[in-house]
Amino acid sequence: MKRRAFLQGLTAGVSTLTLAHYGNKARAAEASDSEPLINPKSLEKPNLTIGYVPVNDCAPFAVAYQKRLFHKYGLNVTLSREASWANSRDGVIFGRLDAAPVVSGAVMNARVGAEGARQAPLCAAMTIHRHGNAMTMSKELWQRGLRPWQDYQGDLDAFGRDFHNYFSDAPSYKRSLAVVLSSAIYEYFVRYLIAATGLDPVKEFRIIITPPPQMVTNMRIGAMQAYMVAEPWNTRAISDHEGIGFTFAQGREIWRGHPDRVLAVMESFIDENPKTYRALVKAMIEACQYCSQPDNRAEVAEIISQRSYTGADPSITNAGIVGKYNYGGFDNRERIVESLATTLFFDLPPEVSRVPNDHSTFLWQSQNLWLMTQAARWQQIETFPQKAEQIAKAAWRTDLYREIAQEMNILCPAEDFKTEPADAFIDSKAFDPSDPVGYLKSFKIRANAPRTFFVS
Repeated sequence: MKRRAFLQGLTAGVSTLTLAHYGNKARAAEASDSEPLINPKSLEKPNLTIGYVPVNDCAPFAVAYQKRLFHKYGLNVTLSREASWANSRDGVIFGRLDAAPVVSGAVMNARVGAEGARQAPLCAAMTIHRHGNAMTMSKELWQRGLRPWQDYQGDLDAFGRDFHNYFSDAPSYKRSLAVVLSSAIYEYFVRYLIAATGLDPVKEFRIIITPPPQMVTNMRIGAMQAYMVAEPWNTRAISDHEGIGFTFAQGREIWRGHPDRVLAVMESFIDENPKTYRALVKAMIEACQYCSQPDNRAEVAEIISQRSYTGADPSITNAGIVGKYNYGGFDNRERIVESLATTLFFDLPPEVSRVPNDHSTFLWQSQNLWLMTQAARWQQIETFPQKAEQIAKAAWRTDLYREIAQEMNILCPAEDFKTEPADAFIDSKAFDPSDPVGYLKSFKIRANAPRTFFVS
């Protein structure tokens, strides 16, 4: 890079940070005008620093800030823009952040010390949202015959053949796929999909960690052939915008109803600041309810398009928030799917859940068990934990959520565990939380699968 270009880029970066800083200060002053519902003096720690990453996931945090919901519940919040999901998680663990969204799986894996995760007593009482992510594949894969999942009409064998046609003879440097964090749901989705085609993701692929804002650039230079990330970084890659790739599938097509981000804090934060924690969860639930309403979604997309948040053009942000999602492609064919299930903030449509009183912010501990099966499947933990249910209970605090929701007159499911039906998964393989070890062993492709040796 030429020296002048480097200095110009550096100056632009400093300007962006400065504008974001003063923008947040101005909004904080505006938010202080009205009287809060909860007296800040009644809270143990009313001044909080909360992280967010510049993807659509930040919507409830931006809404809670802009709509004075933090202020309503007695909180004075400073939002901290984090460069990556590892930064967001580690900021909570090391005390730089009081709370932050983390990728689903990060809380559990921090508790069990899975490969790639720092061991720490993280907790979460609520989901920030479900869905809202996708897998992007490169233009080169398109040219070799791969297409969006919807084109295959559920035919996993047909997709597997096209996937094999490219990767069976691809050189090693063209076997790279990117995710935002190791030992978390995006990595599990990528491995799950590869294994469903009959290839071994451990032996035959390199899965690299890349911060969301760097995904598009790295695909453009050929550093990976596919990546999985939250919006808007999938929409930005398609032919209507950067033209470097297409959306293969939304995460909801790999596992319908999956939790995407959860609100993480340290266990000590809950113990030392119980009133503050309840206030925080209430503000975030109310923000998620606001984001969930169809009439609010266009406004939410505009809010998070501000430079202080994603900085993306609203036309790119809209796809994941409003739910008019374009998969792209290079054949001039329209592949637009309109569905609020593109990102679920609170209300759940019947195709996602028919459980009475279920809603997006409620955490199912059975889904935490699914995440543990995948950690064990790829040997990020040595075996499936004998005390898995106790770990799930300590990590995902449904007990606290129910108490907080009751105070807000929100009804919750009566149970913590439910079966995930076969049609929820891309490979039509149901998950019964009463037999997670049997489920784990049913996968032929896994890191510790039995091998057959022939001796002459």
